[in-house]
Amino acid sequence: MATYSFDLDPVSVSIDLSVGHIAELKIRDGNRILSPLHRAPWVDDPEADFPPDTPANVRRLSGDFFCAPFGRNDIEEGPPHGWSANSAWDHIETTRQENRLTAVFRLQRKVMGAIVEKRISLIAGHPFIYQEHSLTGGEGAVSVAHHVMVHMAGGGDLAISPKRLAQTLPEPLETDPARGRSLLAAGTETADLACFPLADGGGADLTAYPLGDAHEDFAALVERPGHSLGWSVVSRKLECDRVIVLKRPDTLPLTMLWMSNGGRHYAPWSSRHTGVLGIEDARASPLGHADSCRENSLNQRGIATAFQLEEGMATTVRQIIGACASGKDGDSIRDVTAETDRLILRSQDGRVGTLAYDPAFLSA
Repeated sequence: MATYSFDLDPVSVSIDLSVGHIAELKIRDGNRILSPLHRAPWVDDPEADFPPDTPANVRRLSGDFFCAPFGRNDIEEGPPHGWSANSAWDHIETTRQENRLTAVFRLQRKVMGAIVEKRISLIAGHPFIYQEHSLTGGEGAVSVAHHVMVHMAGGGDLAISPKRLAQTLPEPLETDPARGRSLLAAGTETADLACFPLADGGGADLTAYPLGDAHEDFAALVERPGHSLGWSVVSRKLECDRVIVLKRPDTLPLTMLWMSNGGRHYAPWSSRHTGVLGIEDARASPLGHADSCRENSLNQRGIATAFQLEEGMATTVRQIIGACASGKDGDSIRDVTAETDRLILRSQDGRVGTLAYDPAFLSA
């Protein structure tokens, strides 16, 4: 595997250049080294069994990757989640200015005719990676998403910025009991994230994990208008840490949750992909590229689901991932706000934590 690694205390990053995924992210917090992101168990297994049609993004499933388009790739020929998640990237340069280091990568293929570049910046003393993806030129419309994946060995909880609704796909991710199963009721929408309807009756709390045993589920959450910062914080119980994902709601108005807990029985999943929560901040329709670009149930309500590409124009998407230790008695997060040079985390029990942070990155 060809990787490119770089670091600036307290963060180190490795990029899998064959697919552009974050292969490894480590963040130092005092005398602890945190590993906030997931890596599929088969990636490093030389004996892994892959059906012939397994896309590269599944074979190399790691950390976070940029989807362009998100999900079903049904306009331009290509694999699910687009070439940006499935094909090679080149390392272009790494620069350092004062207390900031930036690594630049370029996708070898184009997406809808657009050149795609990835810039990841580290700032000394900040427990975050600052990511920017740009699509320059091209023609037509494209949906996009980040595909952050967090692994919880012993469960945890999710705190999120205010959402107006949550909805599931018209059909569950797994429909054949021989191949897997899903728990959430398909084709359902509700504003009550603490009691999302289950297929067999009752409700599940989308903020507490795991939802159940042996299931594969997906839900799309839509930001509530009027907020300048979109945030997700996963408090992991056994790991005693918090994983933080930040975005601009006007750029990425959806947060899609992928809950993968041993619910797929076929290779390479083989019921061993457990305790994984995907936090997929997106401008997309969950139904794929074509649906994102036409009138759909989301954009009919003013929720953007695609970017329009134009020759000579650059479309930029920014997102931030970080982590901090929480301690064994860490309470769930109630609110996240940004100040001049700090991110403020307020917990349910009233405690306040602060992290070195650059709010200008998302406001640019």
